[in-house]
Amino acid sequence: MNDEKEIDASERVHHPWAWTIFFTILSLVWIYPIVLVFINSFKKKVYISKNAFSLPNKESFAGWENYTTGIERTNLIGSFGWTVFITVGAVALILLCCSMCAWWIVRVDNWAARLLYTLFLFNMIVPFQMVMFTLSKLADMLSLNTPWGLWIVYLGFGAGLAVFIFTGVVKGIPQELEESAMLDGASVPRIFFNIVVPIMRPSIISVAILETMWIWNDYLLPYLTLDLNKYKTMSIAVQYLKGGYGSVDMGAMMGCLVLAILPIIIFYLICQKYIVKGVIAGAVKG
Repeated sequence: MNDEKEIDASERVHHPWAWTIFFTILSLVWIYPIVLVFINSFKKKVYISKNAFSLPNKESFAGWENYTTGIERTNLIGSFGWTVFITVGAVALILLCCSMCAWWIVRVDNWAARLLYTLFLFNMIVPFQMVMFTLSKLADMLSLNTPWGLWIVYLGFGAGLAVFIFTGVVKGIPQELEESAMLDGASVPRIFFNIVVPIMRPSIISVAILETMWIWNDYLLPYLTLDLNKYKTMSIAVQYLKGGYGSVDMGAMMGCLVLAILPIIIFYLICQKYIVKGVIAGAVKG
């Protein structure tokens, strides 16, 4: 019996190493395309087409030429400003509206609240392709083809996940805290912002990170909704490097892609520890 226990213990000790090696290899597979884009951003476009997997050498090294060319041809700085404006505004609107909605759903808990919650869950299931053409026409009809109009569109598509996570967190908040504050004369907005929001903070941060990553990298919604003659996000601006007959300046495109993904990668690396903490809080308390 003791020998069997020792064997089981040794297996448990060595078992995590196998998973560590497996997930390390898997992560390298996922990271490799990003590294490949970064490497090719410093190569002349002729050499990118010839051998995209080779490192830059003295002959193929382009320096910062791809970056400067991409910025000039796409007005990437202006697109960066619109991308920040859309992302910050949409995420702020999602956090505010969805946190209040989740609080209302849990505290009211009647048939209407349960129906609304079911609709939010259904929102997570419906494929975007089913509504994208209708959305394009509707955005033009309601004058939502502006960056601030796009906030409303993102609120509709991002509300499902946000309400789902926030509802689980609110269920774990003791209602006695709110009742005590109400007896002390606190108004409903004060109860929400001074008591509920601080407790929800880990999940609010995690939802903000997830929504930011989605909105920053999104291509279809801005492309279908925005007036592209006036407004372009970074993901759309990169597509304007295509020339006639399908030709593409691969060097400039690689430079623009690096500039587009670098901010969100830095943002994720700084904030990644909050994602798991917030999601677990919502799952456990729900």
